[in-house]
Amino acid sequence: MTGAGGFIGSHLVEALAKRGARVRALVHYNALGSYGWLDELTAKKKIEIVAGDICDPQSVERAMQGAAIVFHLAALIGIPYSYEAPESYVRTNVGGTLNILQASRRLKPDRIVLTSTSEVYGTARYVPIDESHPLQAQSPYSASKIAADKLGEAFYRSYDLPVVTLRPFNTYGPRQSARAIVPTIISQCLHRGKIKLGSLEPQRDLNFVSDLVEAFLLAGYSTKAVGHTVNIGSGKAVSIKELVERISRLIGNKKVGVFIDSKRVRPKKSEVNYLEADSALAQDLLGWKPLYSLEKGLRATIPWMKKHLERYGSIYSI
Repeated sequence: MTGAGGFIGSHLVEALAKRGARVRALVHYNALGSYGWLDELTAKKKIEIVAGDICDPQSVERAMQGAAIVFHLAALIGIPYSYEAPESYVRTNVGGTLNILQASRRLKPDRIVLTSTSEVYGTARYVPIDESHPLQAQSPYSASKIAADKLGEAFYRSYDLPVVTLRPFNTYGPRQSARAIVPTIISQCLHRGKIKLGSLEPQRDLNFVSDLVEAFLLAGYSTKAVGHTVNIGSGKAVSIKELVERISRLIGNKKVGVFIDSKRVRPKKSEVNYLEADSALAQDLLGWKPLYSLEKGLRATIPWMKKHLERYGSIYSI
């Protein structure tokens, strides 16, 4: 698995280990010897951890040797930073995916599960959004993910690689960085009692991380899903303003102040205003449906963040 030390990847590694799978986890090399969230897992001893770089073909191929199922989650994901460093997003998200696919041609795993994003749809032209919705690159990040998705499609059609592409809508839950909307609202609310955000009007379809992990597990063994891109979403959209109100109510801070920060506001033509998933294909091909309502997911996330609040400090992440 790539991206194993990150938010979603660490949850997937943990789930696989608990089910008795032999897991090899590729994490980005760093001089500190940190493996991200894998450092925190009680099941760490059951996991083979390999330090490397998704942008290095040899590193990728070594990590993939003997793997029956390849879960590819490694990516640069911060949208604001993609405006500043678009080339790095192409190198990591497009080049990294190409490395996975090229190695798969040689090593022939049983399944390759790629990770897309609902950002590839841009602002919804119709709702709910099914997999036939046009793709619209409204940020350098989304453009890099569209390219990666299309590489997966091309390698399935050209070389008959057993590729499945999961397209999650906005995921949240324990271990997520304050870069994302749910943890930044929670951490700011707990630390400051006031919140800086970008636009409050956009609406998002939010997935609890455990639901997404289950979709990955199902995709790893599904034969029906090979060659398909599959939406993973709750089918319910919530505005950022409503999300603030829900979180502040659950925390008990009803007088939280909200301020607009221009640093968090996307360029006018880049903002994605509405995302709401049609996940009927996930039900049909994977037998997947979400088990967590937004309320239930937030009730699981807020206590975890309270317990680990020192990790977030007073950092305001862009």
